[in-house]
Amino acid sequence: MHNLRRIGCSSRATVLFLSAIIATTATAKPFTYVNARFGQSCTFPDDIFDNAMPEPENGDGQQWLSADGASLTCSGIYNVDNDTPKGFVAQASTEPGSKVTYSKTDKNWAVISGTRDGKIFYERRLFGKDDVIRTVWIEYPATLKAKYDPLIGAIAASLHEASGPHSK
Repeated sequence: MHNLRRIGCSSRATVLFLSAIIATTATAKPFTYVNARFGQSCTFPDDIFDNAMPEPENGDGQQWLSADGASLTCSGIYNVDNDTPKGFVAQASTEPGSKVTYSKTDKNWAVISGTRDGKIFYERRLFGKDDVIRTVWIEYPATLKAKYDPLIGAIAASLHEASGPHSK
């Protein structure tokens, strides 16, 4: 695919990510996805999330699946409803069938985590000054908590606004 590329990073998030990977599995290697449309990027082990789904026609992001039932999505959307980090958490907390067990907000980001249909989910959103919300969503079977929990923080911290058409 033309909008997937490997990039080298020397950021603290990458160092933390690599540390988590090494502690979790000796064969994992980081891969950084960069979205051409909204300019979000995220880094994750592509030998775990190794099944890339086709990118949607609108080019808003991409999803990867693992053989054990986990999924990771890195995407962007226009903030047409003028959503805020606190508004996002409040809305997520009322979704039927979902139980939010953790949430945190700051001026331009929000994180939620919880359970739904026997799976654990984790979502981090960045609210850009360019009216774009960039998201990383990770979902995995609750039975695999010990495998995925050590990876979540580093993957979520890797979500950034990369250089792109909407970056400032």
